[in-house]
Amino acid sequence: MKPVRNKQSNIKKLIFVRHGKAEDQVTGITDFERSLTLRGKSQSKLMAQLLASKEKDLGLVITSPAFRAIETAMIFGKEFKINHDSIKICSDLYLIFEPDSYISFFSSQSDETDTITLFGHNPLISAMPAFFSADETEDLPKSGVLCLTFQVESWSSLKQAGGKIKYFLTPKSLV
Repeated sequence: MKPVRNKQSNIKKLIFVRHGKAEDQVTGITDFERSLTLRGKSQSKLMAQLLASKEKDLGLVITSPAFRAIETAMIFGKEFKINHDSIKICSDLYLIFEPDSYISFFSSQSDETDTITLFGHNPLISAMPAFFSADETEDLPKSGVLCLTFQVESWSSLKQAGGKIKYFLTPKSLV
């Protein structure tokens, strides 16, 4: 499914999703290979449904290459009827890169889409919204979702503290 441009082309949206609860580290399985637990899969599905009540489209979907992040992205993708082949894998989302790289990362994205959804890990998946938000943000819990909006026409126009929180969804909000 191709990302859909918003009718308001002067709004860009970043959606940050932390992967669901993963298996504990065990001998023989690297951190990179850890899978979601049943609870992690279940909570991710519920959070995807909650997000679908707020969004029609995830736009460009980019995930960390770690298995638990890919699994989470696929669960959300299924809810939004996104072909799994269209999910972009970016190794930068597994490694910790510095705040001075955030703007160049988004500036390199096509302005054809107005929404980018990232799937990743703490501390990065919480540090990015904190960097871009004009509002104070909290760390994303597992399966948490935070959306920022920006009054800009181009991804290259993003600035530190230039976004506003549209919503912050946590698994606790499901109870």
